[in-house]
Amino acid sequence: MHVPKSPFHNLRHTHATILMRMGENPKVVSERLGHARVGITLDIYSHTNEEMQKNTADRFDDRF
Repeated sequence: MHVPKSPFHNLRHTHATILMRMGENPKVVSERLGHARVGITLDIYSHTNEEMQKNTADRFDDRF
């Protein structure tokens, strides 16, 4: 099987996106990426955060 070449940054982004979707603490993801502030991570991965917000609302709704 041939794996297409991908810039390192793409792998880094994919790694962070997967961690965020897994529900990993954003501070942990931020530290893994070497960001100076967790806010940087949250700004970059806000598309993932929107999905997490919906999932949280759904879980809350199911509970109550």
